Amino acid sequence: MLAAAGRVAAFIETGDWTLPAEAFASSGAVIVENFAPFVFEGPDAVARWADGMREHLVGVTALRHAFGPAHDFCDLGDTAYFALPTTWRGEKAGRAWTETGGWSFVLVREAGEWRVRAYAWAVTGFEFEG
Repeated sequence: MLAAAGRVAAFIETGDWTLPAEAFASSGAVIVENFAPFVFEGPDAVARWADGMREHLVGVTALRHAFGPAHDFCDLGDTAYFALPTTWRGEKAGRAWTETGGWSFVLVREAGEWRVRAYAWAVTGFEFEG
């Protein structure tokens, strides 16, 4: 199940468009983010979110993530939920930064694999290093 979250994080790190299509449910995706318009839903939600994420990350380099242990895990067979502490590190304008937060994920099983039906990101801390 963490593989779906990992595919989303890999897209954010690399901007590789093939990853979100494989990570998200084929329909009904809802994404809550910390950049406008904040809620991405509807038939083109993933494409609009991906475009927004690319714009949000302009100038960011050396981006990488680390997941903490999943919390509040619930598996109902074809639907699952968990909260995932996440740390992002990167650089912008030559300054290293760290952002911590939590991702809540709702996954659905499609074609034998878990895909993201919904996620919400919440920043719990941000600081420039040095």
